[in-house]
Amino acid sequence: TQLRLERRSGESDHLMPADGVMQGGMRNGAVPGEPVKKDENSRRGNWGNQIEFVLTSVGYAVGLGNVWRFPYLCYRNGGGAFMLPYFIMLVFCGIPLFFLELSFGQFASLGCLGVWKISPMFKGVGYGMMVVSTYIGIYYNVVICIAFYYFFMSMTNLLPWTYCNNPWNTPDCSGVVGTGSQLNGSLTNATSTLVAGVSEVVNRSKRTSPSEEYWKHYVLNISDDIGNFGEVRLPILGCLAISWFVVFLCLIRGVKSSGKVVYFTATFPYVVLTILFIRGITLDGAINGIKYYLTPQWQKVLDAKVWGDAASQIFYSLGCAWGGLITMASYNKFHNNCFRDSIIISITNCATSVYAGFVIFSILGFMAHHLNVPVSEVADHGPGLAFVAYPEALTLLPISPLWSLLFFFMLILLGLGTQFCLLETLVTAIVDEIGTDWIIRNKTVVTLSVAIVGFLLGVPLTTQAGIYWLLLMDNYAASFSLVIISCIMCICIMYIYGHTNYFKDVEMMLGFPPPLFFKVCWRFISPVIISFILIFTVIQYKPITYNDYIYPGWSLAIGFSMALSSVICIPIYALYKISRSPGATFRERLKYACRSHPKWGPALQEHRTGRYAPMASEDTVEPSVGEIPFTGDLYIL
Repeated sequence: TQLRLERRSGESDHLMPADGVMQGGMRNGAVPGEPVKKDENSRRGNWGNQIEFVLTSVGYAVGLGNVWRFPYLCYRNGGGAFMLPYFIMLVFCGIPLFFLELSFGQFASLGCLGVWKISPMFKGVGYGMMVVSTYIGIYYNVVICIAFYYFFMSMTNLLPWTYCNNPWNTPDCSGVVGTGSQLNGSLTNATSTLVAGVSEVVNRSKRTSPSEEYWKHYVLNISDDIGNFGEVRLPILGCLAISWFVVFLCLIRGVKSSGKVVYFTATFPYVVLTILFIRGITLDGAINGIKYYLTPQWQKVLDAKVWGDAASQIFYSLGCAWGGLITMASYNKFHNNCFRDSIIISITNCATSVYAGFVIFSILGFMAHHLNVPVSEVADHGPGLAFVAYPEALTLLPISPLWSLLFFFMLILLGLGTQFCLLETLVTAIVDEIGTDWIIRNKTVVTLSVAIVGFLLGVPLTTQAGIYWLLLMDNYAASFSLVIISCIMCICIMYIYGHTNYFKDVEMMLGFPPPLFFKVCWRFISPVIISFILIFTVIQYKPITYNDYIYPGWSLAIGFSMALSSVICIPIYALYKISRSPGATFRERLKYACRSHPKWGPALQEHRTGRYAPMASEDTVEPSVGEIPFTGDLYIL
């Protein structure tokens, strides 16, 4: 076949057939004279363009945690001083791991299960990623559905959590706005009618805000125990159905449809953040809140807990070890510069966290100013910030329903961006694993099936005890198990498959080897930091509580079971693979199980060069290449 050199937009120079047609009749890339660019991988499909991948990955990494966890961690761990360990961990752990997962998925063009052809014994890591993504996808969509509910409830002239004169309120309720004030009046009128009795307001241990009682007694109608499910909250159940339906519609054609949706879902949250930021900094007391957020307490830099929190936040916020990064990168074209993408996406994620802190603390500073209390008295994190503290602060603003609509719409979009990738991770893993023409043609059926199962599994979280289970899953399902999965992934790629082989793979794909800094991080620094995060997580462990509620022992056992259920996949599958491998001794079986599968490597024939050639078949996208001698370093043996 006559070859020519062609530069494609966003790709390195590479050789392709001059007529743009693969052997076997498949089209790959643009053909001269055709206005429409074809998918490089016509069997699995590719992103429409590279912007879609970047926006999807940004939407995946930038989630609810950027808004409701990072600002709280920052002020609790020394304000501006926390930025130092935070960005050090970003450079030495976050970006290298992000690049590792993107390059891993892009090189093989396979999801979180298929990529383990690199060393089949470790396929349990892929199953562990699927389990983690399943847990997160179940409860994450419940959080999104509650944001949907608040969004719908904000479509009114008066926010229902403004006053204490509702049927669900208790005698302990004390609002920040008097019952006679008009919400659309001037800010002066709104703040001049604060509830009388400053001492009652200042004493936060006795005061219960209208937003807190609305959250506990009306939205959740929370039960007194995690085992007391009570009834299903039908409004929340309806919003959960809406949330799953929206996710399914956006993924109905896989990355082809979600890639178009992210133009809005990944960018509009920044518009809302900017609007809320401009509104926030114009309020009285906003500067005090921002100072509280940023004022450095340098002595805390010497505290190991601060470094542990920084490393954990970087690790979890980037979505490492969930399987989503591998999945999203698998739809890239082979020569895409994922090194550049990993830096752009990681920095954007962290910058968004810092920016969100200004938005949150400007409003909380305003609220603290009018309550005459320190900012620490009104600051919160997690659902307490999103559904109690921040909504309460919004009631002080003129036209508060407008700000509430914007805030909860932003939360919905942030959540959906992550949920898209969680669902696509599961669907891609299933489709790649089965791999038949029928399953590929009917991928929409798989997407619908997974969405229905996810909805049904989320129903218990819409009961009166649902918030207990949601927080249990959030604290245990994706905690230390992610750290273990990521550490084993690094060890497998660098020391079982061999760092030399992987560096050559990356060079074949990108046209240049990984920079020396990343080589050192992948082999030494990042695994050490991951180990540090694991040790820190174990040392700092405290049984979960929710306000004054202490979880019973049996529920904590369920939490640990969820955490172990993803990790246990790794040794179980490894033992299974070893037992099914040929060999007279255990050592021979182990070496065979660690050996790369013959089909490991680039998915397309045109990219299988060097040690990945020759091909035994020219009729499939992933040809059977015959037995390739194992070249991994296999240092542990």
